[in-house]
Amino acid sequence: MKRVFLSIAKSLFVAAVAVSFSASAGAAEPTTAAAKADPAKGEALYNNGDGARNIIACVSCHGAAGNSTIAQNPKLAGQHAAYLHKQLVDFAGPTRNNPVMTGFAKALNEDDMKNIAAYLSAQKSSPGAANDKDTVDIGKKIYRAGIAEANIPACAGCHSPNGAGIPAQYPRIAGQHQDYTAAQLTAYRAGTRSNSIQMTAIAKRMSDSEIKAVADYVAGLK
Repeated sequence: MKRVFLSIAKSLFVAAVAVSFSASAGAAEPTTAAAKADPAKGEALYNNGDGARNIIACVSCHGAAGNSTIAQNPKLAGQHAAYLHKQLVDFAGPTRNNPVMTGFAKALNEDDMKNIAAYLSAQKSSPGAANDKDTVDIGKKIYRAGIAEANIPACAGCHSPNGAGIPAQYPRIAGQHQDYTAAQLTAYRAGTRSNSIQMTAIAKRMSDSEIKAVADYVAGLK
């Protein structure tokens, strides 16, 4: 009887060790790394689209290498990849609805979004210029110092003094079209664009003339 008990105990011990080793080995296995973004694939999709998936070429609206010549469509060249990726995800989801971009974004998969973002972030943005000399000083003051009495912070605090933004946090806005920047600030103020709590709060405190002045000043940043 004693021998039987010892035999059973030994078997249980060996089994327990085997299970423990198996679990440890499984835990030690490296997880599959996320696929690295491929700018070349992003460039091909940006310039040619994908007819099989009903994806139109981005270049038709946003221009060669992301340098849009249409004032209502944003320049995307040189924009931070993380920001571009986030916007595509937001367009595909419920937080940023747009009659054109929502349908386009929903046709993209995660790799497509990362590839396009990687391609555009590596492009050089074309310069812009401030057009309204009468408001440039106002725009400059708001951008650099904010409006204390209205609790509007300086734009430079997040988007940097030269409009380059902060990678993975705040977008590059230097040289952006006046019309596009003004439209987005107005949309934040109206709540029709709601994918940034900070920008919604700030825009709600800005007047039409202040929005226009800032948008014009931003266009001239390099």
